[in-house]
Amino acid sequence: MSQVERIGVSLEEELLSKFDKLIAKQGYQSRSEAIRDLVRQQLSDMQVGDPKAKAVAAVTLVYDHHSTKLMEKITSLQHSHLLQTISAMHIHLGEHDCLEIIVLRGRVGEIKKTAENIISIKGVKLGRINFVTMEQHND
Repeated sequence: MSQVERIGVSLEEELLSKFDKLIAKQGYQSRSEAIRDLVRQQLSDMQVGDPKAKAVAAVTLVYDHHSTKLMEKITSLQHSHLLQTISAMHIHLGEHDCLEIIVLRGRVGEIKKTAENIISIKGVKLGRINFVTMEQHND
């Protein structure tokens, strides 16, 4: 682990009280760990804005598996982007609806394009892309 540097942070009493309640509810053992996670999240969110940044993303879909050739189209798009597709998980939600989670790896722009192509297939009821960057900023 790299060396830790101590800093001071000034917060209004009400803001600090709300922050303490939030992190206690989330199970943090210390303010420092919660603040580190907030900083990491902000840095990751900033990198996701760069289409060339390396990332992984979970593409979550809900769809009716009875839709004509929908599963075949989803699978075909995954295979046509094989270098990006890491894994996929298929879950039956009910008689008609399925949940599919597809994990893609690559550059943010490429992942976004592939994910949007999958989400826009006729029959997909709901789709979301959740990115996590793989690089740390060295700024």
